[in-house]
Amino acid sequence: MTHAPAAKALVVFCHPKPDSFTGAVRDVVLERLAARGAAVRLIDLYARGFDPALRLADWEGYLDTPANQEPVAEDVQALQWADTLIFVYPTWWYALPAVLKGWLDRVFLPDVAFLMPAGENQTIRPGLTNIRRLGVFTTCGASWWLTAFVGSPGKRILLRGIGLLCAPRTRKVFAAHYLMDSSTPQTRARHLAKVARQMDRLLR
Repeated sequence: MTHAPAAKALVVFCHPKPDSFTGAVRDVVLERLAARGAAVRLIDLYARGFDPALRLADWEGYLDTPANQEPVAEDVQALQWADTLIFVYPTWWYALPAVLKGWLDRVFLPDVAFLMPAGENQTIRPGLTNIRRLGVFTTCGASWWLTAFVGSPGKRILLRGIGLLCAPRTRKVFAAHYLMDSSTPQTRARHLAKVARQMDRLLR
């Protein structure tokens, strides 16, 4: 009997407090990856002091490949190495923290995350076809219905926007703990159990 090769997972963690509840979610993600024998690379954006600003020089050289990759070469290499991409972050103002959004701006470059149009009136093409699993784990201060009413922009950016750049039929999972400001030990424990189940589903 043959077994599928173990996943190569890139986990992108974004929270200023390592031992926050979001940190506990990260730990469950890493535990489930370890249990499946996955190779893991963790990018902790706040711990690294990642600069999210796309500055003038970056913008002017945005299409200059591969020179545009040099300032973020380590992260680009990790993204191209992985077959599983997982985001763990808090939802602020219904969307991604600025540091995480800036990481996307600076790392998801042409010829890395997407290919530029090949002709007039064409659109970009997927560049992350190495990614076959996409996981998104977040917390929200707002309720589910209020987040949905606003349009869940963070979830849409990651699962839809990035999902379109990944391999066809990429497996996707999502888990959010809503109403975090009025959460209890019981709701938090239930959410961590849900994260574990979703990770097992992602890696099956």
